[in-house]
Amino acid sequence: MSALRAKYDNALVALRGSDTAKAASLAGAMIANNVIALGSTFVFARLIGDYGALAALIAYLLILTVAGQALQVATAREGVLGHLGVGEDLMATIVRWTKSMVVVTGVVTVVSIALRHPIADLVGVKHFAWAAAFGLPAGCLYLELSLLRGALQGIGDYRSVGMSLVFEQGSRLVLGTVLAVAGLNLTGAYLGSLLSYVAMSVYCAFQLRNQTVGTSTMGVAKAALGLWSHVKRAWAPIVGLAVIAVLQNIDLIAAKHRLPGTHLQSAYAATAVAAKVLIWVAMGASFYLVPEVSRRRAAGEDTRGVLLRALGIVLVCAIPVLLIFAVAAHPLLAIAFSHKRASASSSLLPLGAAFTVLAATYLAVQYMLALKRTWFLIAIGVIAAAEPVVLLQASRKPSGFAAVVLAVQAVGAAVAFTLALRGHTTAGTATAVNPEPA
Repeated sequence: MSALRAKYDNALVALRGSDTAKAASLAGAMIANNVIALGSTFVFARLIGDYGALAALIAYLLILTVAGQALQVATAREGVLGHLGVGEDLMATIVRWTKSMVVVTGVVTVVSIALRHPIADLVGVKHFAWAAAFGLPAGCLYLELSLLRGALQGIGDYRSVGMSLVFEQGSRLVLGTVLAVAGLNLTGAYLGSLLSYVAMSVYCAFQLRNQTVGTSTMGVAKAALGLWSHVKRAWAPIVGLAVIAVLQNIDLIAAKHRLPGTHLQSAYAATAVAAKVLIWVAMGASFYLVPEVSRRRAAGEDTRGVLLRALGIVLVCAIPVLLIFAVAAHPLLAIAFSHKRASASSSLLPLGAAFTVLAATYLAVQYMLALKRTWFLIAIGVIAAAEPVVLLQASRKPSGFAAVVLAVQAVGAAVAFTLALRGHTTAGTATAVNPEPA
């Protein structure tokens, strides 16, 4: 019996240290991150009078965080390969990058404050110019946090990365709520994101320092790679994620310009948040898609079946979700966001369909990035650039506005899948990125 127990304990220790367990723990942290983020949405939807303005500002911030999402994956990859240095040399690289980011953040902050009124008008929140001024600095702070997370992933410290994901959303909720209740209202709720990035950057830097001190392999710690060289290597994932971010979030900003009245704008924003649930399913499916495409490409096999299977996962999940949106849109939104936020419930089904289609586009983009294709970015980028122009001419009713969102997303998906399935690619290596929700 004792021998059996010993074998069980040894197996458990091995499992906890396995790559599967590490990946599972990080995936669990991402789920917790999204659950807390959803809770923040419910809290702020009830706490903030003009929730539509807050949603537009968050959409603006999500677009700005694209570079960080891509560079986190690129940093992790380069860290694993040892291209960023080892031990204190890795820390020297991160310190060098951080110094560059301090300068960039300072300059961007000055520019953003000076241009706060034009930025606020562009985002559709002209009464919240100071909140709009925090967007660009917050994007820079998120980039710094992403670089630190990527470095931690590169040395295999998935636990610290996972903890930072959970703590980020938790601190955003707590700090944003405290500042909003203290009298800063929408600006305070928005500042919660910026402060959470600062707090988690300090946490990640502390964890990285603890694991690299005293482990230099070069005698004197020396930075291995400049930040701008690192950014240039990751240009394709950055552009690809930027396109997806625009397609995913620009409707919230356009709605602030097109839909009449603060009440209707806020109701549409709450509906759009609920409709985007299937984007997270696509992100999960991409964890299967990317490595499997890489393996098959290297083996000279046809990779297109992998994309179709990942798409099937999204469609299976979409059926019950869209049925719920079709028969219970109003009560669902009333329970989640309050009755006054349910007045745009007629737009939930078309928006749900639109973001299901966008989930498919996301998979196609990840697929093509994994195959080292880049020319597709021009075609998808044109569609992303055209979407706000088209939406500003759309119906002023939520359901009509949502129908235009669906039409644009359908065109994007058709183009993406036509390009993705156009041929059979073999041989070589592949890389892609999996974005993290801010």
